[in-house]
Amino acid sequence: MTRIRNWALLAVAAALSFPLIGCKDAKTLQENEQLKAQVAELQKENGQVGNDLETMTAARDALTKENEKLKAEIKTLKAKGSARKTASRKHRRS
Repeated sequence: MTRIRNWALLAVAAALSFPLIGCKDAKTLQENEQLKAQVAELQKENGQVGNDLETMTAARDALTKENEKLKAEIKTLKAKGSARKTASRKHRRS
């Protein structure tokens, strides 16, 4: 009799747990769909950030080249200006 009772309790417990398992599966599926949507959105944002990074890197490189060119021009102008000043000073003193 005790064995039958134990089996009956086990059967009742199993029968009651099936709806809970099904409910958990539905919740899990819903969470998985939400997570998939979030992952897709993050991948899209990551692609946009990568494109922005490439654009900014190219702009930075262009500005660096322009900056170097301007520095060289400034050095050239300073060299020309100092030569004129030196010559004019010598001319005035004599």
